[in-house]
Amino acid sequence: MANLRIWILNLFVFGIIALFPIVSESSPSHINYHKKAKANAVSTKSDDFRVRGTNLGGWLLVEGWIKPSLFDGIPNKNFLDGTNLQFKSVTTKKNLCPVYVSGGGGFVEASCNDTCGLDQFRLWRLNATNFKLRAPKDYFVGLDGIEVVAVVVNSTEADTFEIIRESEDSNRVRIRGPNGFYLQAKTEKSVTADIAVVAGWDNSDPTVFNFTIVDVLGNSQIEGDFQLQNGHGSKAAQIMQEHYDTFINESDFQFMNDSGVNAVRIPVGWWTIYDPNPPFPFVSGTLNALDNAFEWAKKYGLKVILDLHAAPGSQNGVAHSTTRDGSLEWGKTYDTIEHTLKVIEFYANRYGQHESLYGIELLNEPLYPFVTLKSLEEYYRAAYNVVRQYNPTVYVIFSIRLSFVEADVPPLHELFPLANSLDDDKIVVDVHWYSLYYDIFTNLTPREHIDYIKYNRTQQMTDLLYNSGNASIYIGEWSCGWIVEKPSEADLREFAKAQIDVYDRATFGWSFWTWKNVDDNWSLKWLIENGYVNLRDKKKN
Repeated sequence: MANLRIWILNLFVFGIIALFPIVSESSPSHINYHKKAKANAVSTKSDDFRVRGTNLGGWLLVEGWIKPSLFDGIPNKNFLDGTNLQFKSVTTKKNLCPVYVSGGGGFVEASCNDTCGLDQFRLWRLNATNFKLRAPKDYFVGLDGIEVVAVVVNSTEADTFEIIRESEDSNRVRIRGPNGFYLQAKTEKSVTADIAVVAGWDNSDPTVFNFTIVDVLGNSQIEGDFQLQNGHGSKAAQIMQEHYDTFINESDFQFMNDSGVNAVRIPVGWWTIYDPNPPFPFVSGTLNALDNAFEWAKKYGLKVILDLHAAPGSQNGVAHSTTRDGSLEWGKTYDTIEHTLKVIEFYANRYGQHESLYGIELLNEPLYPFVTLKSLEEYYRAAYNVVRQYNPTVYVIFSIRLSFVEADVPPLHELFPLANSLDDDKIVVDVHWYSLYYDIFTNLTPREHIDYIKYNRTQQMTDLLYNSGNASIYIGEWSCGWIVEKPSEADLREFAKAQIDVYDRATFGWSFWTWKNVDDNWSLKWLIENGYVNLRDKKKN
């Protein structure tokens, strides 16, 4: 069950009650502007309506753990964009690493032991065997004559290297430089590209390196849309179109309606606004699928929450924000924020008057502390104003920041002042709660997990509601994922019910992550079909 989304779930500490410390976690992603019409109010709420919804995760924005089969057939799929590699010379017994000088890059040596911290290279995949290599501190590897260096920070100026594996199941490689010569570790201090002819793979050959794939946040690879579509190359358009057509379709919306699901939160990416000609490496198809979703929602009476899950530059550096190599670029320059505002404007313009639109979430899970509160508030305020140009009453949703570090998290209430300063009763603060991968959830029995929900989550919800002012509270992601030994069917049923009982108190509502998933505990469709969740009978849920 290990996957990136589960691993990055984050906890917010409030105090101590009952058997456990109170912890709240946040899940650790062609513009043709029409003349702006006068915004007309579209009714979005009856006094007693609350979202009891599902996320359509893994559909228009891919996460490999939701549907792993999408990555089948990618050639050399261990070497996707963002894969972190170490290269150990078989002759020096040390790893390749840049040795930086003051003020910039430096030469690449074969002198790094396992603790030097500069020996990981992130792949930028060009095809199955050719890559750009991004070193720590964001320098790209290149050549200065025959010397191997890391001095360029602009990817367009970076050199391309061919990585040649001994065999598919071997960890031995050679690296051929852009000059056509193989890299060799002559000594620990000298790595050059000046060998034309090689033979064999023995331990005395300075052109041979053993590679290791380095896990990041418990995962060996990033598996998002960038990795998937770039990995499939010329086959991506056909593979993705089939996925968009079949993973979610009209029958799902009909079943949701029949089952008591009243809303869908749809994660979308920034590139969709350029459909049918999105930028590299993305293919077309997401915009048409999103249009279909709105029409199906209208037909079956469901509300739609548009969720900008992947912003330009990536707001958290993980797969679901469609980072290429784990980098977080959003907010570092105003260009990324300005681009994101254009994305929000496109969606608000296109769907702002659609009767099924219920809310627009301006950004999913920006990463603390790299996205500062000041920059986030400025963006949220600007994006709120953009949405209000097209619809004065649709809900505008602010996602709290996530943290990868349990001991260092932002205050859970930090967005309440902004939300209440706007003098608008259609502002929502989104919190994501899971029960996984932190010490507080380690080695718990099913009963202890259930009691944690009943007591601790109840207390956390009370705290949120008490401090939120005019802002509504939304549990935008939660699941029945847990790590327990041999839970019974009754345990799982009670675990689901306990969460629904608490999250039903949220003034905006909740959305389960997600509708379909190869892991049953993360699939609301499966849980409903197999009798673990019943949204039609409030006495049961």
